[in-house]
Amino acid sequence: MNVYSLSGPSGTGKSTSALVFAHKIGVEALIDDGLLIVNGVKVAGISAKFEKNTITAVRRAIFTDDTHREEVKKALDTYKVQSILLIGTSDKMTKTIARQLELGPIDKYYYVEEVRSQKEIAKARFIRQTQGKHVMPIPYRQVEQNFFKLLVQKGKEIFSSKREKIGETTIVRPDFQQEYIEIRKHVYVQLLTYCCAKQDIVHKVEQVQFVLGELAQATITLQLKLPINYSLPDRLYELQQTLQAEFNQHFGYELDAIHLHIKSVVLKRKS
Repeated sequence: MNVYSLSGPSGTGKSTSALVFAHKIGVEALIDDGLLIVNGVKVAGISAKFEKNTITAVRRAIFTDDTHREEVKKALDTYKVQSILLIGTSDKMTKTIARQLELGPIDKYYYVEEVRSQKEIAKARFIRQTQGKHVMPIPYRQVEQNFFKLLVQKGKEIFSSKREKIGETTIVRPDFQQEYIEIRKHVYVQLLTYCCAKQDIVHKVEQVQFVLGELAQATITLQLKLPINYSLPDRLYELQQTLQAEFNQHFGYELDAIHLHIKSVVLKRKS
């Protein structure tokens, strides 16, 4: 069996990228948080995300339970798995998983920084810290929803570069994820409004729409001041750069898109 490792700190988006990355390197199976996933479908195991605290979650993820471990080992034989990607928070963790499941030595180690951009990692960490959301790389129908009291929702369908479906994700909030800081949508809107309003070219901020999902983006409708005796594209680009810098400073990640809509221009009245 060809055995590969993908590791990185908790909350950096390993599970989000796992299906695409496994398909890219030609791997048919994943071990993620105690689950054996073959060709995008859970075939054995119990997710560590079902546990009530972080200690039992870690034990579940490294297969310390005899029954759990034997179930997954049997499924590896049943499905004749020839290649597998082990996902963990460190090389030590993936080595432990390989040893517990008697998979042999790991052939190659990959790290989340090789799979995701720094921008994607920063956003994933922010979402974990402020929403407590975890991604499971299995279909929604396979998630035992009674385990989760707070949140279970469909993620997205995952496709290859050839538009072949390779799996789905599900978003959950485990019971042990109790510490997170919720930031309401109006906080983002207020920050963007304030940043625009203090620019000398802006007469009024008409509307701000903010979306934080797979893409984080803002759409801002403005009135500008007359006279416009400058290069408008250049000044609007500067405004976008300022908004990006302010947003990153306050929230620790960058917006994927900032759309500026100029509704009108207004001559500022003399006081």
